[in-house]
Amino acid sequence: MKKIGILSDTHGYWDERYAQHFADCDEIWHAGDVGDYAIIERLAQVAPVRAVAGNVDSGMVRRKCPELSTFEVEGVKVLLTHIGGYPGRWAPGMKRLLRDEGVQLMVDGHSHILKVMYDPELRLLHINPGAAGQQGWHKVRTLVRLVIDGTEMRDCEVIELNGRL
Repeated sequence: MKKIGILSDTHGYWDERYAQHFADCDEIWHAGDVGDYAIIERLAQVAPVRAVAGNVDSGMVRRKCPELSTFEVEGVKVLLTHIGGYPGRWAPGMKRLLRDEGVQLMVDGHSHILKVMYDPELRLLHINPGAAGQQGWHKVRTLVRLVIDGTEMRDCEVIELNGRL
């Protein structure tokens, strides 16, 4: 069983509550637009981090983080990227990639819109954790926690960070 902390779109902004909410997580996944590699380093002090670069990332984030990452956790095939779309509106080529790779959990960011959706056609769970940083049009900053237990994904929690500071 693994508890996963998921965030995106920090845009270089650090909030101590990331560490508090992810303190009991086994891994943290950052779905791009990190903004500053120091965010990854601080998250790594809490738990091991998997991160992808987003469309605003450059420098160290671009050098150290791929644009797309596929991996397995507890037997669940995961795809982590920044711009991926969502069920019914996948980014170009994404639906085929998800199908060909047998992905069961797809995590992305970019839109700053929290979405947790099941795609019955592809039989996968899609999670966009919304935006954890302050830059952007969103009014509420959000994080997600999820438990992966064998092939079961459960206990999905949305954490609101009391709007923008």
